[in-house]
Amino acid sequence: MAESPHCFYCREDLGGKRFVRNEGRPVCVRCHTKFCANSCAECRRPIPVESKELSHKGRFWHEECFRCAKCYKPLAKEPFSTKDDRIMCGKCCSREDAPRCHGCYKAIPAGTESVEYKGNSWHDECFTCFGCKRPIGSLSFLSKGSDVYCNPCYDKKFAKLCVCCKKAITSGGVNYQDQPWHVHCFVCSSCSKPLAGSSFTKHEDQVFCVDCYKSSVAKKCSGCQNPITGFGKGVNVVKYEGSSWHEYCFNCKKCSLSLSNKRFVANGKEILCSDCGNK
Repeated sequence: MAESPHCFYCREDLGGKRFVRNEGRPVCVRCHTKFCANSCAECRRPIPVESKELSHKGRFWHEECFRCAKCYKPLAKEPFSTKDDRIMCGKCCSREDAPRCHGCYKAIPAGTESVEYKGNSWHDECFTCFGCKRPIGSLSFLSKGSDVYCNPCYDKKFAKLCVCCKKAITSGGVNYQDQPWHVHCFVCSSCSKPLAGSSFTKHEDQVFCVDCYKSSVAKKCSGCQNPITGFGKGVNVVKYEGSSWHEYCFNCKKCSLSLSNKRFVANGKEILCSDCGNK
């Protein structure tokens, strides 16, 4: 009769008992678990002969330990992927690879409505105005630093206000004496003609176009009786006892000598040079 095998480790007689051959040597089930079994990559415990063993790329698991590292779904009979040595189901792996929302920091799954701006991504509902917190969606927006604003909130917080109507200037505008105006608000005080890009003058805190200033505001020259506008040749003005002259009209009444910066004599309403005044 053949001799019964003995366990290579504990020398127990294995006659009639279940045993395992390891590298050709008989080993009892107890010693196999203790000395020969693979360790589970998840729980670190040995995988005994009576348990089902799963393996992948040189690592081993109990069947019940082979599950998704994120959602713990059993994967023994399911498709799976590996990422950074972690076993994951397809759904969790997709989430792991998906871009992160810059607002809530959660994954943005493929096919989800999202917004990309300056290299960052947002869920559509997370891309909101910094001011009113409403989703911007397909609306236009403006940025200030790292914050984004819908147009109304940006105008309210940052836009200059027109001196005339006190409303925000969203584009263009006119700057006069360091004060901002809408183009359509910067008009002649008399005829309401737009003054942007044209000549105008100011009188008693009101602005006038050249025509209205001539006809309604400007003083008349005591020489030629035309308005003294301060434009063109009429820039320099001579004033004497309540009357005003264009510089080029301030001449001797008799000899027409220019009296600008010269001595003169007043004879009633007439202005005379010294020579004519002494005659």
